[in-house]
Amino acid sequence: MILQQWLVILAAVFICTCMCSPFSLQKRRCAFHLNGTAANTEQNNKYVTSGNVTRSVQVCESTHCCVGYFRVLSGQPVVDLLACDVAEKACPDAVCKTQTRFKWNYMKCVCNTDLCNSNITWTPDSEQPQHTHSNLEVAVTLIGALLVLGFVIAAAKWIHFFKSKKENLQGCPHGHSVSSRLSCQTTKNNEVDVADIELQHILARGYFATVWQAKYRGSAVAVKVLPSDWKHRFTAEKEVYELPLMKHAGILHFLGTGRKQDDGSWLIVVQLAEYGSLCSFLCTHTISWMQSLKLCQSLSQGLSYLHSDLHSYDMHKPAVAHRDLSSSNVLVKADGTCALCDFGCSTILRTCSYQSHLMAMMRGTLCYMAPEILDGAVDLRSSSCFKQGDIYALGLLLWEIWMRCSALFAGGNVPQHLLPYESELEGNVTLESLIMHVITREKRPSIPKHWELLPQGSALQELLSDCWEFDPDARVTAQCVADRLDSLQSTMTLFPPDLQ
Repeated sequence: MILQQWLVILAAVFICTCMCSPFSLQKRRCAFHLNGTAANTEQNNKYVTSGNVTRSVQVCESTHCCVGYFRVLSGQPVVDLLACDVAEKACPDAVCKTQTRFKWNYMKCVCNTDLCNSNITWTPDSEQPQHTHSNLEVAVTLIGALLVLGFVIAAAKWIHFFKSKKENLQGCPHGHSVSSRLSCQTTKNNEVDVADIELQHILARGYFATVWQAKYRGSAVAVKVLPSDWKHRFTAEKEVYELPLMKHAGILHFLGTGRKQDDGSWLIVVQLAEYGSLCSFLCTHTISWMQSLKLCQSLSQGLSYLHSDLHSYDMHKPAVAHRDLSSSNVLVKADGTCALCDFGCSTILRTCSYQSHLMAMMRGTLCYMAPEILDGAVDLRSSSCFKQGDIYALGLLLWEIWMRCSALFAGGNVPQHLLPYESELEGNVTLESLIMHVITREKRPSIPKHWELLPQGSALQELLSDCWEFDPDARVTAQCVADRLDSLQSTMTLFPPDLQ
């Protein structure tokens, strides 16, 4: 009881501290400027509407961060855009310290004081700008808030510790062992008896592996077979599947692994998805509005779970970035829902054993790669960069699904299934053509004009745009996508019964 009372008191102090901070007294004012190019891009329209503009000053509506974008021309930074940021996020710098992006000719800064984006701190001869002292009042407030928050977290952990200890003395819930330890590794033995596997016929062939339909102990399963010299990819995928708490309807159910004695090939045994890949499903099926929502919801929910860092009693599932999200690596089950698979390119974030992020950045399927990955400008110091790349790919997958939805093309022919940018680039999807189209021109897959006239059309376009934003920090999360798709469910009553 005493600890709980202290927790309430400390929480109240923390809230008071936050409310008394400079941010809550008045709305942030940012310098505002758009050059001719920036003003004509759809991506930058969101910056225009992120606050009220009076001449060269913008009063922010929903953030305390100012943002600036600059291009380096003739060795000098030229303003591309100055505005309020589009969404609330961390911006610890009190001054505009630019960070170089996209092959050293494109820079961005985010800062947290009034009009801070009007004057930039730029050091062209160094990767890191010199440190500038923050506003003292802001610094003291932030440090005080962090200290109070630390006390709150510590108190909460002590309460959880004593509560867990009491539960353990009474008997562990859900069958967890008292002696088991918090770990990033599972203790379950997932080895299967290869002799019990009967390979029947090939479902798909890929560059790294062949997928078979098979029988395992009388049940139909899928078996992914990797050559013996692809052990590193097999190990990477096995490690993801074997993480604790990795069971979710939106993630393909994992049954175990094994190795063939004759040729040394590696086997991964998983649930059989009756409709195959999302790509093959969309090639052969048009879908109703309700079916499209079911696919999109299960897809976003599965990705949200994959991205989540979860703790349950003595188990921990760290966040995982898929890093090769495509319609070939999403499967469609018999109930019409999606399941993520193929984690050979995935990265486990914040694992117990240190995992270097200094790895090959060009991972995944080319047409699904985010702009910052195409241009090799990912900030390896941030683990969120990989998840943001997944969200970009998620937006492309939602577009693929809705482009095969008959309700969105009522009275007209539903287009044949195409991969992202396949139409815009006339089938010539190369690294160079994607950089020109996606980065230089800031283009995205074409959205039919008539969607603007549909009751849910603006919501669909906004969701897609929020997923494939040029700025990775401005993209929504997978959980936000799932929540917004839930809100779209009510619109299915607007369609005739045969299209629902």
